[in-house]
Amino acid sequence: MNTNISPALGGTRAKLSTLWIFVMLNMIFADIFSFMHPGNLEQIMSGHAEGIQITPEFLLAAAVLTEIPIAMVLLSRVLGHRPNRIANIVAALITIVYIIGGGSMTATYIFFATMEIVGLLCIIWFAWRWHSQQSSPLGVALKPRELVQ
Repeated sequence: MNTNISPALGGTRAKLSTLWIFVMLNMIFADIFSFMHPGNLEQIMSGHAEGIQITPEFLLAAAVLTEIPIAMVLLSRVLGHRPNRIANIVAALITIVYIIGGGSMTATYIFFATMEIVGLLCIIWFAWRWHSQQSSPLGVALKPRELVQ
């Protein structure tokens, strides 16, 4: 088996998957820290937060949008090259819109959102510049003749 992927870099699939984990962790901690702001937990428990009514439909929409980074951790490793590139770019763009549109103006949220967006821009960059001969769906580099077969 040929493994031409540099151990230090781990290949594009590993980079993308790791960046999605980075984005998710920042999203999780942004939410945890927002609960610590005085009054936020009470607002959420009352069914209204920052002027938004928290309904089952709202929670479902938030869950679907939050599932995107979770799914991309796995999909970045198993999708074929072309669908992988497209999925990473589209998912990153959707997630950027979600982060900008769904946040608050607290210093902690702005910090976490900035970190998330930097991670997402890195995802877009790596996916955009990814060449097909770098790895197979399982993350193993293939020789050019193996790609043809």
